[in-house]
Amino acid sequence: MDLESISAIVKDIREEVSKVIIGQKKTLDLMLTSLLCGGHVLLEGVPGSGKTLIVQSFAASIDLQFGRIQFTPDMMPGDVLGVNLFNFQTNSFVITPGPIFTQILLADEINRTPPKTQAALLQAMSERQVTIDRQTYPLGNEFMVVATQNPIEQQGTYPLPEAQLDRFLFKIAIDYPNMEEERKIVRRHGQYSAMPKISDFSVNARVNRQILTDARAITAGIRLTDALIDYIVDIVRTTRQHHAIETGASTRAATMMSAAARAYAAVNGRDFVIPDDIKYLAIPLLRHRIVMTPASDIEGVTGDNALRAIIDETPAPR
Repeated sequence: MDLESISAIVKDIREEVSKVIIGQKKTLDLMLTSLLCGGHVLLEGVPGSGKTLIVQSFAASIDLQFGRIQFTPDMMPGDVLGVNLFNFQTNSFVITPGPIFTQILLADEINRTPPKTQAALLQAMSERQVTIDRQTYPLGNEFMVVATQNPIEQQGTYPLPEAQLDRFLFKIAIDYPNMEEERKIVRRHGQYSAMPKISDFSVNARVNRQILTDARAITAGIRLTDALIDYIVDIVRTTRQHHAIETGASTRAATMMSAAARAYAAVNGRDFVIPDDIKYLAIPLLRHRIVMTPASDIEGVTGDNALRAIIDETPAPR
């Protein structure tokens, strides 16, 4: 496995996803970056923006087990993790695994379930294992959560707590397509009112578990200079000092950014990280890790605005 092989993987996944999805290049780039460095992704967009379809297409292009949880307000942690049930034939308790026991997990409408159920994902996302009745079960290194939520609905939703948000590598804002892309979408998917089925588009799995493991090993060795490490740390530390930000990003954000920068360089066929990689990743990687001051809301200063200012003001190494 070498960088050319990773470039081939990236090309293959893009080709398969493009059979279903039109546009969304940045979204797919960030999902590929997350895949290569073992991160989790939160997709946020208005209803009907294709969030679920993007995840399904992405998962179909990879030969890993895919699972989905449709979160609802009445869901309990056991519905996610699984439970121990008593078997009267063997006179013993037997674990009944929940839907979290998969490799790529679509957590659909994650903010529709209460914090108690959301918290069932914390250990899984951080440690790739779960504990049920004091027994720990591994989920495997390939375990990846791709969650969706929409930003405009308030009724029946529960905002994700900061500890939950911090587990996601990226929070990706799904934008509206441009006019030409929207025309193509209507031409391709406008025959039926229901969501298209991935099986109708002949999406093939082009990447298997071993290929992914080898690609991640190569990605981890991408060169990140001390000057760029300092640049990452400077950006993260500045979020803790900005006048519009009440709580800045954690040290975990800096370590995740270094891993993501290596993966993004690999996605672009390079064996070294450049400052532009860090600038490109900083907003989707940090926007969900900062808490804005009440005054900033009144003044109309958003988290993305503050992060852009920090990136512009932080000197990048040459």
